[in-house]
Amino acid sequence: MSNVLSFLTRTRGRGRFDLTDWLTWGYLALAVVLMFGPVFWVALSSFKTESALQEYPPSLLPLAPVSVTVEGYEEPLQLFRVTGGERAGEVLAQIRRIGLNSQMVDPENPGERINVNINDRVPVREFALAAENYTVLFERFNFALYFWNSVFITVVATIITVLFNSMAAFALSKYRFRGRTAVFILIIATLMIPPTINLVPIFLVVSELGLVNSPWGVIWPAVATPTGVFLLRQYMLTIPDDLLDAARMDHASEWRVYWRIVLPLAAPALAVLVIFSVMWRWNEFLWPLIVLNRSEEFTLQLALNSFQGDLQTSWAPLLAMTVLTLLPITLVFAVLQKYITAGIAQSGVK
Repeated sequence: MSNVLSFLTRTRGRGRFDLTDWLTWGYLALAVVLMFGPVFWVALSSFKTESALQEYPPSLLPLAPVSVTVEGYEEPLQLFRVTGGERAGEVLAQIRRIGLNSQMVDPENPGERINVNINDRVPVREFALAAENYTVLFERFNFALYFWNSVFITVVATIITVLFNSMAAFALSKYRFRGRTAVFILIIATLMIPPTINLVPIFLVVSELGLVNSPWGVIWPAVATPTGVFLLRQYMLTIPDDLLDAARMDHASEWRVYWRIVLPLAAPALAVLVIFSVMWRWNEFLWPLIVLNRSEEFTLQLALNSFQGDLQTSWAPLLAMTVLTLLPITLVFAVLQKYITAGIAQSGVK
């Protein structure tokens, strides 16, 4: 803790904040607000009620109107603070609204009815979390099924992606054969092809193989990525060939050299590819939207899209589901983030 405080209070000036310190802190504070502000806003909004989300101007915190039980009335009455007229400053309970007037009553003196202009009162609200936004997900939608579909596609696709890309990178970095450079350039050149151009041909192949409405139709087309091959190849070039030759002299097979020597040494680059693959697969929307037509095969991203109706959108559960969708990818990034800098720097990817 003392090291953190020492780091945060470190200055260029002699015990005082220099101009560059203020500029640095201002820049960092602005970056934090721009990066985490929208996520923080979505997380807080996911606990608001549907009516609170429609308010203008919007409030940052989830606030709910306060109601009170008044003698003589069966239903709780909402409290308002009077801002004008003879009753300014008092907190009254609204019985009903009639045109531009609000018929109200003092909870301490329910026998007297008071007419207040609707422009002379503001609702009394308190901090309240609308947890039902999350519970309704499990009541109205098969959230567990969508979550399982996303987890299955993400985990299996990531494993296959890491395996295939590392094999290709191992061959392109440690074997010398005619056309090696041409093959590598051809793989890298596919980065210049927009993904949308490949959608129709890939869908025709997937359809011929009978993989439409199957998670494998989402997994297989994207397991070989030029970014992954390039990242792993560049990192494997830094592994000394002498280690591999020594293993071969000890009669190790090529699979053993790849599995027991190259893969452990390429762990930082593999961690980066795992993070990238998890982010790609978890957030993928367009290709699953094309391949998956049955709702029982939907991923979380497609289920999120189903919240959007033609005439009305349920924003409260939509935001709650968005927060739940962000949690797994955030956890993966938090666990593996220490490998990102080392893996990217040592593989030469900018």
